[in-house]
Amino acid sequence: MTRPEKSDQQAWVPVPACTLPAVDQPPRADALDQLFRTAVLSTQLLSPTRAHLRLRLDPEVAAQVAGLAAREIDCCSFFTFTLTIGSAGFGVDIAVPTEHQAVLNALLARAGLVTSARR
Repeated sequence: MTRPEKSDQQAWVPVPACTLPAVDQPPRADALDQLFRTAVLSTQLLSPTRAHLRLRLDPEVAAQVAGLAAREIDCCSFFTFTLTIGSAGFGVDIAVPTEHQAVLNALLARAGLVTSARR
């Protein structure tokens, strides 16, 4: 599978859900793709409104995830991110209200596309 093209980066999030200015969307998509490509070990849909990303345990990854989560909350306040670091590893749970399930599904689909492209 090939790496996702830059032209499809804006199409993977449902437009009404994204309040990030259009000019800022490609850099945000690049940052998320970079995280998916370098740090995400697996994804799991826990419920229709909650997902878990298992991440590579690394202080730089933790900082990257925290920074991205804070920036996402700023433009998409419906997200809830819970970072967990423990003996079982490092992960982030992502939760959304029912009306934003499509955004969560798009995020997981993008993560799967990008992580499978690196294999």
